[in-house]
Amino acid sequence: MHDYDNSERLASYADVLAGELPGAWTSSYYPPENKDDLAELADRIWDLDLIAASLAEHPLQQAAVLSRPDGAQLVVLERHDERDGFLVAAVAPRALPDEAYRAVPEPNGIALADDPFLSAEQVAGDLLARYDTALAQVRHNALGGIQPSQPDRVVLTWQQDGSVAAAPVGETAGAVLVANGFIQDPQSGIYRLGADDTRAQARALRAIGPQLDALGIGTALQHPAARTAPTAAMPPSSAATRTPATRAR
Repeated sequence: MHDYDNSERLASYADVLAGELPGAWTSSYYPPENKDDLAELADRIWDLDLIAASLAEHPLQQAAVLSRPDGAQLVVLERHDERDGFLVAAVAPRALPDEAYRAVPEPNGIALADDPFLSAEQVAGDLLARYDTALAQVRHNALGGIQPSQPDRVVLTWQQDGSVAAAPVGETAGAVLVANGFIQDPQSGIYRLGADDTRAQARALRAIGPQLDALGIGTALQHPAARTAPTAAMPPSSAATRTPATRAR
């Protein structure tokens, strides 16, 4: 029989922890009846140490997931030992290719005390710092030379074939790109605008700047040194700013 007291304790602890972490985090509780969600979550727990060992002996029965607007997630789990408290681990992003994780150390999880306020300091100073570093690395690997965007700025990167690619942060910016002809790759999450019709491409790029600017999101047009971006694509009146040209690694 499921222990509802433990469920409430886990959910409450995660709620407080989310509110104390730096940035805007929200908490969602996964009850035992959500078997499919828990199985998918267990597959994405980014750990080869403490949490992996715990899950090997105690399969995931319930969890609380902390989510940040940029897609970062942490999972809070029950602790199956004689001590009070919980375990917390990083969650790997969905839909990134396996190659992106190569040579990136796992941001292994940690054990937390029963005090969520004290634990928030521990998570922020330890796990979260390592997780953000690992996230940045795998996302960079997945981009394959495409310049990463920020929550308040979308970077549009010219490709050697004439297309434009971007990896926006958040669904709002992504929706603007799709509305202007970009197509998202389900594997990498990268949005691409083809070069089959250069006039249509230029019109789309001219429209994107003001639309994102109205949402408080800036734009930047990045291009390889070997290619000069058409000046008609981003007129001076748009919200876009140009950044120095770089070569794809």
